[in-house]
Amino acid sequence: MPDLSGIVKAYDIRGVVGEQLDAALVRDLGSAFALLIKPESDSVVIGHDMRDSSPELATAFADGVTSQGLDVVTIGLASTDQLYFASGSLNLPGAMFTASHNPAKYNGIKLCRSGAAPVGQDSGLAEIRDTVEQGVPTFAGQRGSVTEKDVLADYATYLRKLVDLSGSRPLKVVVDAGNGMGGYTVPTVFAGLPIEVVPMYFELDGNFPNHEANPLDPKNIVDLQAKVREEGADAGLAFDGDADRCFVVDERGEPVSPSAITALVAIRELEKEPGGTIIHNLITSKGVPEIVAEHGGKPVRTRVGHSFIKAEMAKTGAIFGGEHSAHYYFRDFWRADTGMLAALHVLAALGEQTGPLSELTAEYSRYAASGEINSTVDDQVARMLAVKDTFSARDGVEIDELDGLTVQLPGGGWFNLRPSNTEPLLRLNVEAADAEAVRALTEDVLAIVRG
Repeated sequence: MPDLSGIVKAYDIRGVVGEQLDAALVRDLGSAFALLIKPESDSVVIGHDMRDSSPELATAFADGVTSQGLDVVTIGLASTDQLYFASGSLNLPGAMFTASHNPAKYNGIKLCRSGAAPVGQDSGLAEIRDTVEQGVPTFAGQRGSVTEKDVLADYATYLRKLVDLSGSRPLKVVVDAGNGMGGYTVPTVFAGLPIEVVPMYFELDGNFPNHEANPLDPKNIVDLQAKVREEGADAGLAFDGDADRCFVVDERGEPVSPSAITALVAIRELEKEPGGTIIHNLITSKGVPEIVAEHGGKPVRTRVGHSFIKAEMAKTGAIFGGEHSAHYYFRDFWRADTGMLAALHVLAALGEQTGPLSELTAEYSRYAASGEINSTVDDQVARMLAVKDTFSARDGVEIDELDGLTVQLPGGGWFNLRPSNTEPLLRLNVEAADAEAVRALTEDVLAIVRG
């Protein structure tokens, strides 16, 4: 009986190819997924990224699906949000083969139900794991069929309908695809727009020869920052490996906080639907709910993680949601996350006025922040409790435990401390009025965490 506890994560399946994931196991996972979604659909759409192992694994998964009598529509090379588009527009459950920003030796599967609805631990992944571990029952009926469909052009057309750049001034934009799927999707999405693209690392290469495809790590956007300055570009965009996240730098090559991007896009969405609900996770800047409220919107705070965001969007009818990890969710995109659509919003906002991006985003960047700081600890629970006890003893402190520990200080500063789901880490995010206040509060918390 296989043990899948190491690869079935909170939101997806992910592991080292050849050690934790191989074609035989993936075939069983495809078969188990087919059994899960049989009551709602007779077909599954499958896409894959540019990793060397992705085509073989996608084919094995399709073999598992068809062995249970369901049909497969394969879209071939795709970004994750392109797969979500296929799931939404075709109204089919989907499977995307990618390990996102993880190193080359990894691969994984992101699953969704029809309409790009998420499949996480509580909405199908645990059931799939149990089915495979117990042995997938065979199906005696007729095998399903496999057909191919190219959806890239339709995906690009759909995104361009959601964001109108016809009134934009010409822009020069450096795009770092990190040898990931942005190098495949950007040329088609940006074709015909008033945007001069300066491409960086558009060659699809799952070995990531230039840098890791994780733009949230500062070392991975150094090349982009330098190129933006060298080219005198209006902006820079960096995509992660499966191109569902987008990170932005301004004309000076300075990073723009994903919280500022969340606020900018939220205002644009609220212009289309005044009074709408905007989701933000609890580590985004407190400037986000302030700005949303000032523009007549209703901010709603959630836990970190796409399944929580999407569930809250469905519950509240929210028009948009943003996470500080640069995931951006749109009701008009089946509540799924798409960095490409967020990027188009940023470029449209920039192109509709004459000032630089740094000036445009300054009004959305109200506070100083630490970024996420990870600490390896022996006992997550004990360290969290020590922090809670220390701060709860101080006057005027407010504490909530929606997701980890969020501590609001009377002077306006706050921090969130959360345990990692998969590693012996505590993740700290701090925000305060200025950099000095952030530094002092960060040192205060880390002295307890690492003490």
